[in-house]
Amino acid sequence: MPLPFHKTDLHGPLCCLAPRPIHAAPEPFDSLQEHYNNLCMEKSQKINPFILHILQEVDEEIKNGLERITLNIAGNSRLTPVERVTGEDFWILYRILKKNPYITGLDVRYNLLSDVGAYYAARLLQKQPYLIYLNLMFNDIGPEGGELIAKALHKNKILKHLKMTGNKIENKGGMCFAAMLQINSSLEKLDLGDCDLGMQSVIAFATVLTQNQTIKGINLNRPLLYGEQEESTVHLGHMLKENHCLVELHMCKHQIKTDGIRQLCDALYLNRSLRYLDVSCNKITHDGMVYLADVLKSNTTLEVIDLSFNRIENAGANYLSETLASHNRSLKALSVVSNNIEGEGLVALSQSMKTNPTFSNIYIWGNKFDEATCVAYSDLIQTGRLKPDNTDVEPFVVDGRVYLAEVSNGLKKHYYWTPTYGGACSDSSNAGFTLVPVGQNL
Repeated sequence: MPLPFHKTDLHGPLCCLAPRPIHAAPEPFDSLQEHYNNLCMEKSQKINPFILHILQEVDEEIKNGLERITLNIAGNSRLTPVERVTGEDFWILYRILKKNPYITGLDVRYNLLSDVGAYYAARLLQKQPYLIYLNLMFNDIGPEGGELIAKALHKNKILKHLKMTGNKIENKGGMCFAAMLQINSSLEKLDLGDCDLGMQSVIAFATVLTQNQTIKGINLNRPLLYGEQEESTVHLGHMLKENHCLVELHMCKHQIKTDGIRQLCDALYLNRSLRYLDVSCNKITHDGMVYLADVLKSNTTLEVIDLSFNRIENAGANYLSETLASHNRSLKALSVVSNNIEGEGLVALSQSMKTNPTFSNIYIWGNKFDEATCVAYSDLIQTGRLKPDNTDVEPFVVDGRVYLAEVSNGLKKHYYWTPTYGGACSDSSNAGFTLVPVGQNL
């Protein structure tokens, strides 16, 4: 079996990919299961029973008339025995998928592809003229593999959504993806969270996105930043002033404090496209909420804000509730999970829902509930003002007293993991992506 690779293999001209016309039905295709079996025998490759099982299911879907299929070979499935996919396994998958007209999405998260698999993923992006969604989360892909995939996207005109989350492509790989965004004109959503990006590549993305008119959603969670200057917010804030296409921005774990949130809020006075802002897991206090509450009085585009795992406390919750009650009528969802808020602030947020008809989703678990809090949210749910699917708490009564229990709802509850039963992409668990839909197969 030929294995990669010299990086120069992908530097030559890439094929120009053209989508199949929507009205044209795909031609009959060989069974994926048979094709996989035959190739494994021909190349003396060990058959992976997990892949075989999934391909068998997809063959049935094709027989039943489905055309746009996402091949789900996620290595973290809890419902099916899993033998994780290796780079060598992915070589066989590349061979059987490269011209298949039925497969428009491929999910191989939490496997063992490494840079070998990244090489064939890049080849797939060259050869497969129908693939619009590719999920490579947590596959041990390094800087070399990241560079190969980024360069394969220079001339790809099909892919809409790429998830590279958790692959340590580092600053080198990040710079390659930033350079790609100067050229690629089709990608709409890019997830580079937990990729060990450095400040240099964060600045590069901020610079490129002032000009890129295609990207609607980007995830830059948890870059490796050193120092206390909050430099990333300065550059991304400047980008938000110039960019008029970005709809969704994730800045989790950017060490944002009061000055950083002020920089972002200054930009949001001018920005009229951003609808989903994620600043969870930072160091934002109630002082920062003064700026956010003020900008929400005039900003009419923000619909989802994730403030989870900060420390806005009662004062911050009060600032937000005042604005939501009397001024803002565009925000639909707010998460203040684990923000050290006590009963006063939580009750104030519940009161704002009574006067604000647009404010529909609120997530409050991990704060300090008192009896007044439990009664307030129980009343909202029982009167129908707050739908049970739109919050992460559920009331119950013991000895005549109301308490709140946690339920598995949130803005992006299933970002890193899938449940042991039920759908992983339910609207209530991933409400942020339902309220602000960007990209394919979220």
